[in-house]
Amino acid sequence: METKTLHVPPSTSLPGAAHLGDVPHVMVGDAAFPLKPYLMRPYPGQNLTHQKRIFNYRLSRARMVVENAFGILSSRWGILHRRINLHPQNVDTLVVTACILHNFLLAPSESVSLLEEAEQQGRNLPAVRHMGANRASREACNVREIFYTYFNSSQGSVSWQDRMV
Repeated sequence: METKTLHVPPSTSLPGAAHLGDVPHVMVGDAAFPLKPYLMRPYPGQNLTHQKRIFNYRLSRARMVVENAFGILSSRWGILHRRINLHPQNVDTLVVTACILHNFLLAPSESVSLLEEAEQQGRNLPAVRHMGANRASREACNVREIFYTYFNSSQGSVSWQDRMV
């Protein structure tokens, strides 16, 4: 993302929220990651407002989807359990190949059992050490603020989020 080599689609408005302006496509991280315009992390601290807890909850839900998908994929392809010492372009090819083979080999009823197996064995994304200073730029804070506003609006909220925080 930093080198702009991933060919990410351009910024766009969130569904039903053109009034908030365009936002970039983002990745989700936990507190170990720095806040960047392309990388959202939760609000830190314990005494957060209800709205900030909503944002953190929604970010956490998105991360769980990624962790479950990676857990399922890595349960079949052990090479994804450790550091891959290859050139980044070759890592891209390896991961895409693993995804294609996984989908090709996946029987329709197998996806549920793989998810359950991954959850039981705790095969999620490995923990990440602190990724450096977190002096977020104004741009990164503005992007997070747009998602914060959206998740707490009638256009971007989900019916169960208030019960979950």
